[in-house]
Amino acid sequence: MNTWSGTWVAERLGVELAGDERLRGMLGLALRRNPKRAHLLVSNVLGKHVPQAPSVVYGHGVGLGRRVRELLGDAAAARAVVLGYAETATGLGHSVADGLGAAPYLHSTRRPVAGVAAAGGFEESHSHATSHLLLPEDPSLLAGDGPLVLVDDEFSTGNTVLNTVRDLHARYPRERYVVVALVDMRSAADAGRLEEFAREIGARIDLVTVASGTVRLPDGVLEKGQALVAEHETAAAPSGPFARFPAPLEGTQPPSGRITRVDLSWPARLPDGGRHGFTPAHRTALESALPAMADRIATALPADAHRVLVLGFEELMYAPLRLAAELERTTTAEVRYSTTTRSPVLAVDDPGYAIRTRLVFPAHDDPADGPGERYAYNVAGAGFDAVVAVVDSVADTPALHTPDGLLARLAEHTPHVLLAVVPSYAPAAPAGAQDAPERPVTMLPEPLRGPAFSSYAPEEVGWLLQDLSDVTLEAPTEEREEAIQSGGAHYAESLPVEYQPSEQYQQLFHNALDTSAVRLAHAVGVVTETVLAERSPRPVLMSLARAGTPVGILMRRWAQHRHGLDLPHYAVSIVRGRGIDANALRWLAAHHDPRDVVFVDGWTGKGAITRELAQAVEEFEKAHGVSGFDPEIAVLADPGSCVRTYGTREDYLIPSACLNSTVSGLISRTVLRADLVGPDDYHGAKYYRELADSDLSVAFLDAVSARFDEVTEAACAEAKDLLAADRTPTWEGWAAVERISEEYGIHDVNLVKPGVGETTRVLLRRVPWKVLARAGAGSDLDHVRLLAEQRGVPVEEVPDLPYTCVGLIHPRYTRGATGADGTAVTL
Repeated sequence: MNTWSGTWVAERLGVELAGDERLRGMLGLALRRNPKRAHLLVSNVLGKHVPQAPSVVYGHGVGLGRRVRELLGDAAAARAVVLGYAETATGLGHSVADGLGAAPYLHSTRRPVAGVAAAGGFEESHSHATSHLLLPEDPSLLAGDGPLVLVDDEFSTGNTVLNTVRDLHARYPRERYVVVALVDMRSAADAGRLEEFAREIGARIDLVTVASGTVRLPDGVLEKGQALVAEHETAAAPSGPFARFPAPLEGTQPPSGRITRVDLSWPARLPDGGRHGFTPAHRTALESALPAMADRIATALPADAHRVLVLGFEELMYAPLRLAAELERTTTAEVRYSTTTRSPVLAVDDPGYAIRTRLVFPAHDDPADGPGERYAYNVAGAGFDAVVAVVDSVADTPALHTPDGLLARLAEHTPHVLLAVVPSYAPAAPAGAQDAPERPVTMLPEPLRGPAFSSYAPEEVGWLLQDLSDVTLEAPTEEREEAIQSGGAHYAESLPVEYQPSEQYQQLFHNALDTSAVRLAHAVGVVTETVLAERSPRPVLMSLARAGTPVGILMRRWAQHRHGLDLPHYAVSIVRGRGIDANALRWLAAHHDPRDVVFVDGWTGKGAITRELAQAVEEFEKAHGVSGFDPEIAVLADPGSCVRTYGTREDYLIPSACLNSTVSGLISRTVLRADLVGPDDYHGAKYYRELADSDLSVAFLDAVSARFDEVTEAACAEAKDLLAADRTPTWEGWAAVERISEEYGIHDVNLVKPGVGETTRVLLRRVPWKVLARAGAGSDLDHVRLLAEQRGVPVEEVPDLPYTCVGLIHPRYTRGATGADGTAVTL
């Protein structure tokens, strides 16, 4: 009796697979090298991790497509569009489209393509690489009202499908969706969400699968799985990246002549897959060309090759699958099919484990997220006489042919390696595109995420920044102020020394958080509900680093808590007088629809950043030919009446303003300096890992989000009222700042910082002159009074002040004049 390939994981972690009798034949289990999920369901019929007969792989997809056609009927099926998910289900989705008949096909992609605008995008919360793009050559492909068929390899929670449908239904509403998967593994709780969601959007959603069941996970499975992975990877380390097969000596080359390039003579202008759309006409052209292409491969194979693997490449699954199926049909060889992958999985050489061996090699297609490892599973030790590697031309790079590249790794374990290259399909450039400046998105790295950068969880925020943690950027406050005011330096060229709060000041922070958490939760709810109703049903949150970042995370948490949305969230640098990081906007435009982007900040002062952002977005669109970004900022508090989207217009203490990095993920303020930030670099910032013992970032977020339930009703009601109200900005804050600047003889609005948050920044980072406080201001200013006392700065009570307080930077600063009386004060 054959051992089930999930036995090893089931015995060690207590994971149970329950459901249809077919499940164990279709699925095995392995362990992910992933902080979000411990186990991996490994399909035996998908052709991704486990080599399988191509007729089995293709047959499952085509069979599902025929069932969808029966479900819809011929008339509706003729109007359907099929959408597959990258990277795992690109070939499955294409096969479903074949079974459906005349349906055009599109799959999502994680590869940005210069000159092709995104028609949508979404995230896959549990994945190791989350951003999905929709890049159809014909923008009308998704715009019809016929059924949309969404294909994934497994239906585990339903989050990815719900995110996709929500995004597309807002743009292209339709009456019917069909979700297709090899297996339905939803829990009972998740099963009801699809029906509820269908009622919410007023559409029918059907589900078609081969088998169904559930995965039962014991408590603590994630931690146990991570410990097990660490134990086995440590044990395997002496033998290199794959335990059973030692790596070649450094600098060695595979024997010459073992790698043979095969010219497929791929038809001109035939897409390599569904990244930009694949029509019935394309399918006809492929069917005609397949026999000759497979014959060229068969001719290049050695006569004694009885067991052959056709190995596809990440998203390029369908073309290799069809070539493999044609080889299987026309030759006597035992043909198997699988593909390389980005997914990091533990390999264990045990018959009860689904991933027996792992080949590791560097990425070779100049990926947008930069260099990294890629994998081929269950290839080594499988006894293949020959491997036919099929890649697209974008991936036929020097990295593919290096001594540690994919081809060399394959040559270590099979006598013959053939390379077949499919031309990467390039959509026709739109009129005028040749005039646009050519700035390849592939130059830009993926966002930084915790725990490598920041103390926030990786899914909470991606930082579109470069890590300058190893660069000394801090300068004493007095030196920075003198340089800034003398015109010798810009404030973004250095960092203030991180303020280390006293025990008394820390207690003030905790007291403020205790008393204001409900008020903050209410404001988070109001601004998030307003954004969802007015700006986008599935916004991409873009926080202005760093003050906006905690607010963006809280808005993301509210959307998840209240609506089940898993919103993308990033942080970007904007610098007064220098504008927003254009490279970050380029990356964002390549991965998401700019119309969905909502800029987020903590609060408004006089509105300088609001104006800065509007000007910067206008300049970016002119320079890069990208349109759609709305420069209006959504803020938690708008005391200056500078924006239309806000949680409150009261000027009260937001406790995250009390501290610096220790309430902002341990990230510094952003840095823009010519010797550190090149024309194609993101702005920089530092990660203060050494302050981990003082970090309150997550505690702040948890304290506020814990109050969501009790404020939901009131926040939603207020958001509804605001949506019907006149929220036109009055800019009364700017007028007040101009008046104060003149009354106090400052004559520079940049030295007047209105509001509790801005006043706190003055006291923490700049050289303060005095603080103006509204007469009768209460506990919201306790921390301001303490900081002012520590720095020897007077606090003047002013009647009829439009803000709770205003901080004034010393207008004629020299290092001998720190306090109001010109006496230097030591922090």
